[in-house]
Amino acid sequence: MCGRYTLTYRQAEQLARELGVPIEQLAEYEPRYNIAPTQRQWIVRMELEDREALRARWGLINRWAKDGKSAFRTINARAETVHQRPSFRDAFKKRRCVVPADGFYEWTGQKSKRMPLWFHRPDAGLLLFAGLYESWQPEPDVWEPTYTIITTEANAVVGGVHDRMPVILPEDRVDDWLFPKETDFDKLRGLLVPARDDLLVSTAVSPDVNSVKNDNPSLVEPV
Repeated sequence: MCGRYTLTYRQAEQLARELGVPIEQLAEYEPRYNIAPTQRQWIVRMELEDREALRARWGLINRWAKDGKSAFRTINARAETVHQRPSFRDAFKKRRCVVPADGFYEWTGQKSKRMPLWFHRPDAGLLLFAGLYESWQPEPDVWEPTYTIITTEANAVVGGVHDRMPVILPEDRVDDWLFPKETDFDKLRGLLVPARDDLLVSTAVSPDVNSVKNDNPSLVEPV
């Protein structure tokens, strides 16, 4: 499961350059240190063979949904069944995206005293999670984009804490995932694998992460 993540780049210009999108599309960007389900955050999709960044709400809600109550149950989609589950299979075929991040949290220790670990690249570089998106109508004539993050089996680094991790796409395979006209679904499923073991390191960070009300740079400082 991936239930909290970060995108801490200070400069929108740097993020736009690495994502391959116009800076104008990130006009509302601000660093985030504790992104939580149902909050709005950035995704990248492909439109007319160009990448496009837009804000969407975390927790995929299908267009036929009558309300948004399902969002907490659809923050993640399992790589093994994403092509089969009714909530995700249409988006898997037609509406794939990536979710930019630079780390994610998992917890260790006893339930009464759980301590967060921040998993990130040693060079603090960008991570691109495989995702899906859908739009639904929270009210008449209003369409809201929503998204889910696809998870897979944990690699050796994450596996000591949790048995799942986000699918992290290599940069040279991102356009393969985003291309909306791709119909080789076995090829797409072949991308949904654990990250290589040397991609991530873990850092013990403050238990202040446990509250979604906290969102500041001190959350990713080592303790």
